Amino acid sequence: MSTADRPREKASAASDVAAVCRDAGFVRLVAAADGDSLAATGVLARALAATDRPFQASVVAPTADPERATEADATITLGRADAAADASIPSAPDPVSEVAFRAAEELGHADAVLALAGASVAPTTPSATLREAAGVERRPGVATPTSNLSEGLAFGTRLHAPFSGDPETVRAALADCNLMLAAEDADAMDDDDRRRLASMVALRTVGDADATERAAESVEDALRPHAGGPFGTVEGYGDVLDAAAREAPGTGVALALGHDSRDAALSAWQTHGERAHEAITSATTGRYDGLFVARGESQGDVPVGTVARLLRDFRSPEPVALFVTDGLAAAAAVEDRDLAASMEAAVASTGGRAAGTGRRAQASFETDTAAFIEAFRGAL
Repeated sequence: MSTADRPREKASAASDVAAVCRDAGFVRLVAAADGDSLAATGVLARALAATDRPFQASVVAPTADPERATEADATITLGRADAAADASIPSAPDPVSEVAFRAAEELGHADAVLALAGASVAPTTPSATLREAAGVERRPGVATPTSNLSEGLAFGTRLHAPFSGDPETVRAALADCNLMLAAEDADAMDDDDRRRLASMVALRTVGDADATERAAESVEDALRPHAGGPFGTVEGYGDVLDAAAREAPGTGVALALGHDSRDAALSAWQTHGERAHEAITSATTGRYDGLFVARGESQGDVPVGTVARLLRDFRSPEPVALFVTDGLAAAAAVEDRDLAASMEAAVASTGGRAAGTGRRAQASFETDTAAFIEAFRGAL
């Protein structure tokens, strides 16, 4: 069914979220399936645990029904709308994890590094205040969650380049820059090597024949990362959180709560990145006025939200990118244009469910891809 009658997101101040947490005997945290919302869940959950308040944490897919019978005294939604929630932190104007951090500070226990990792994959930019609280410094290089560069560059989703999805192509690129010895151990690199690595990644990303002008700006998101956190770089940590939230929510929740789930989270991250980059490489594309469309092949579980974001940032010459595969679609926009409403209008005519925000939206639909594309074009 359509979700066109869904309530628009109501924003709760950090102090209100903290008050709900203080007053409730049992708190239910419901997060959207993205790294920012997952990190926010971890920040609040750790604050609740530190003050001996019981909680339940879950991640809900964009078009899934979040309703579940619990004995919770209060429900807090993170990155998603719910009219019945006692408090909600939407995905704008501030990162969800940053608002959660401010609430956790009021509760007396706030993990700034986790919050900054989540904010690094949010649609909006984290503040200097959060960066200062995290106490981490930028260093030369590229954001990856593993010291194995051939895997870190191939499967990361902070950029899309000719080597994305293929560790062997990464190794060849490293060899061209005399960085092959660092391929399996980036921790052994000095700052000069890291600068050469960043230059290689930037040049190959923006120099790709299919890259757009926007790619030159977008690739900066992967360069000069903050050093720290359980995955070496804060931005690499954020990439893993985002992948796990979408690919393996249970593992993602365990990671955000601080449990020993590093290997499982990295496995989910690798699977997610491999699927996303393969979907971009194999997609058939088309361009319309204001809209860039990529049709994916039927190839199992495709992370449509991640694919749409990467298309917008690195392949789309238009302000909106739409990725469509059998029964699933996602769109990403450069600026806020209420994509959620456009996606809802599309599924109202095709059947299905839709959810999203001003800049990102996803849908499941009950027609063929051509019909859905036309419906979305009309709604946009």
